[in-house]
Amino acid sequence: MHMTLIQMAVTALLVALLPLSLVYTSSDASKYRKLVWVSVFLTFDLIVFGAFTRLTDSGLGCPDWPGCYGAANPFLAHAQIVAEEALRPTGPVTVVKAWIEMIHRYLAMAIGVLIVAMMAQAWYRWIKSGRTRIEYAPGMPTFLFFFVCLQGAFGAWTVTLKLQPVIVTIHLLLGMGLLALLVWYGGRQNQLISPVRTVTASPPAMRNIRLLAGASALILLVQIALGGWVSTNYATLACTDFPLCGGKLVPEMDFAHGFTLWRELGKTAAGHYLPFSALTAIHWVHRNMGFIVALVAGYTAWRAWDHPALHKVARGIAIMLAVQIASGVATIYLSFPLTIAVLHNAGAAMLVLLLTMLNYKAKYQYDLAKKAASGSAFPQILPARQR
Repeated sequence: MHMTLIQMAVTALLVALLPLSLVYTSSDASKYRKLVWVSVFLTFDLIVFGAFTRLTDSGLGCPDWPGCYGAANPFLAHAQIVAEEALRPTGPVTVVKAWIEMIHRYLAMAIGVLIVAMMAQAWYRWIKSGRTRIEYAPGMPTFLFFFVCLQGAFGAWTVTLKLQPVIVTIHLLLGMGLLALLVWYGGRQNQLISPVRTVTASPPAMRNIRLLAGASALILLVQIALGGWVSTNYATLACTDFPLCGGKLVPEMDFAHGFTLWRELGKTAAGHYLPFSALTAIHWVHRNMGFIVALVAGYTAWRAWDHPALHKVARGIAIMLAVQIASGVATIYLSFPLTIAVLHNAGAAMLVLLLTMLNYKAKYQYDLAKKAASGSAFPQILPARQR
């Protein structure tokens, strides 16, 4: 076990060397800021690849943890994998699935290496500067380190508890949470290094946008949890028509069994097979929650559209909402094609990224507006059409 962990850690370090090299050779004014945004990019990629892992049923491609049949990679475990595949050709273990699962683990560990590097750099620079360089304040990167450790623990439990739906869903939510935290931290680094001092609205107007952005993020969190519940329970095709479900506006549904959290995959809490009406309930709730997300987040983007500091991110949210609706409907009509399903998951991650940035920018603008209203001097106050 110890040797396997060491070998996997070395592999993760080698994977992390490429992004670390890009950061080191970057011409960015702040290599530390570059490290944060590279971590954002790779975390987004990991979420998308995690969706690919889940949707290809590769989560148990290596049925143990942290290695694969006790080995650090599928090369070393090739004989065991082939034997299991020959014994159960339609089972969860194949050579391809083992590689998909292990690549996912290597990427996750590599992001852990980047966050460790971020934390170490922050502490070193913070202490060296006499605790005066606020861009290196180590609180956030230290929190990120413990957060990614928690995420890793749920990744392990995903395997050891045999894809128990509640564990897999929490693992997904923590991945989205890590992305949001990194984006928020990246936005903070941007403002500290290249501060924006243009106020685009009065404090009450910006406060309203900030509240809307917070509400949108909360509703999106619920929707992602529901989407994860659909995926982990394999309920994507419980409704194969749209906007109806099974030809009905309100089909027969079993909410009690569908939303019992602590149970095995495909089973009720009592150990019986999950009825189809439970899968229908899971799918139907996620589908209808999507309309609420579109309305709230769409209205938020509309309210933020006219403010120069928020316009780009508002436009991005509007575009991604349209993409999400289209990919969700296409998943139903095209009977769950893998590419579109992965795109749908990527769209959810992109909405997390954009709404986090909108929340950060709205908060920053609100703080600037309050200072301007209190008499602090700023270069420019730009009017925005009040809706």
